[in-house]
Amino acid sequence: MTLYPAIDLKDGKAVRLTKGLMESAKIYSNEPWELVKKFEEMGAKWVHLVDLNGAFAGEPKNLEQIIKIRENCNVKLELGGGIRDEATIKKMLDIGIDRIILGSIAVKNPQFVKEMAAKYPIAVGIDAIDGFVAVEGWADVSTMKATDLAREFANAGVEAIICTDVGKDGTLSGVNVEFTLEIARACGIPTIASGGVKDEEDINKLIATKEVDGVIIGKAYYESTIDLPKIFKQLI
Repeated sequence: MTLYPAIDLKDGKAVRLTKGLMESAKIYSNEPWELVKKFEEMGAKWVHLVDLNGAFAGEPKNLEQIIKIRENCNVKLELGGGIRDEATIKKMLDIGIDRIILGSIAVKNPQFVKEMAAKYPIAVGIDAIDGFVAVEGWADVSTMKATDLAREFANAGVEAIICTDVGKDGTLSGVNVEFTLEIARACGIPTIASGGVKDEEDINKLIATKEVDGVIIGKAYYESTIDLPKIFKQLI
């Protein structure tokens, strides 16, 4: 089980949202790179970055902070939010991002994602509201089922699927294990759980499935409902 501490970037600051609502943003740091460094010192191998402004704008908007994180930290970084063309993918990889997360574009143009996955390290972000895929920074809900989208990328060379239950995201109400398993079984690709993670029990439930490869931890760390350094030590 790989733990992915998460940082959402909004206006150059590290924030967390509740249920993806921008107006719910709570600032946790004015220097996101310092948080990433802290995760690195705890034992993190990966950090999950989301450019929230970028997700709504359709192009990266927190470049200065992303570059600062890369320059100051040695962990692997995966980045999503507004990355919707090959030029932007190349630019982010050139900056030193290790894996690119494609979300909204995966719904609109799955063929493009498959082509990119054949060339670059790509993860697909599948965000769902009541089982249906949410796009454009979760502002819109499509008519596509999350499991159908996951199935689309089986055997497509995608490195991972990151599945988020938007209704639970930032609520500390517990991870949706069943939803995560449905996605993992639909695609057969390493699947990373996201949304609602509260405590060590959530991590243990995911480990017990033996079918989930990773978990994204956000608000649980920032609100101190999980002892992240302890869990990193247990997983070594």
